[in-house]
Amino acid sequence: MATAEYDDVRIDDVQELEREIASQRDANVPIEMETRDISVWFAKRKVLEGVSIAFPKQSVTALIGPSGCGKSTFIRTLNRLHELIPGAALAGEVLYEGSDIYAPEVDPVHIRLKIGMVFQKPNPFPSMTIRGNVLSGLKLSGMKRSNHDDIVEQTLTSAGLWNEVKDRLNAAAGDLSGGQQQRLVIARALAVNPHVLLMDEPCSALDPGSTLKIEETIRELSKEITIIIVTHNMQQAVRVADNTAFFLATDGNPGHVVEQGPTTEIFGNPRDQRTLDYVNGRFG
Repeated sequence: MATAEYDDVRIDDVQELEREIASQRDANVPIEMETRDISVWFAKRKVLEGVSIAFPKQSVTALIGPSGCGKSTFIRTLNRLHELIPGAALAGEVLYEGSDIYAPEVDPVHIRLKIGMVFQKPNPFPSMTIRGNVLSGLKLSGMKRSNHDDIVEQTLTSAGLWNEVKDRLNAAAGDLSGGQQQRLVIARALAVNPHVLLMDEPCSALDPGSTLKIEETIRELSKEITIIIVTHNMQQAVRVADNTAFFLATDGNPGHVVEQGPTTEIFGNPRDQRTLDYVNGRFG
């Protein structure tokens, strides 16, 4: 397909996405976060263009698409990690509870407490104890809470790890398996009471059994917090996500959202042929 045709489709897609977001507001669906016309650059290279997505409260939204289409870049804009990259720039708005997180008066440290992040590879502090890892976020952020024992049990339970480690909380986190370490990282993120949890391919380095436990954790957590997950696993998106957004970058054009909506529709009855081809494994 020619570039001009892609450009025409992209304009139509953006207009349709805006209508979808408007209909969500009209239906009084609670929106936790929302991006409006987000574009991203690394130096002079534009990597994302015109991304508008609404994230309903207490739901799971999956971001899917081929490698290099900007999914991980986009998710890093949602708690201002993007701005830590030299030469990075952003246009548009990222709204959290109705306010732009990039406004000059907003403290990015405060934002990252409310909007936590779990990365692709588990990154606990390996020489620190399991208990120490859970509480480390509180200490680093300066949050003062006295009920440490309760916090450790509650967050490890929420992360689906308590029963496996409750008798060895003083063991080093490095002794845990990869899947357990990832759930420990989730518990650490939960200890500061985030409203949103961003997850960038959290299961890509895990075995199927550990992946299943992480997915169970995601579904349980979504009853209380909003989760946004980047995944290359189509089956995972179907299993865990209420909503899905399909990203694509083509012919040297920046990444953009081709289509978004309820996961059942994106996988069962997509509007765009490119979405149908991707979810059926014809490219990517």
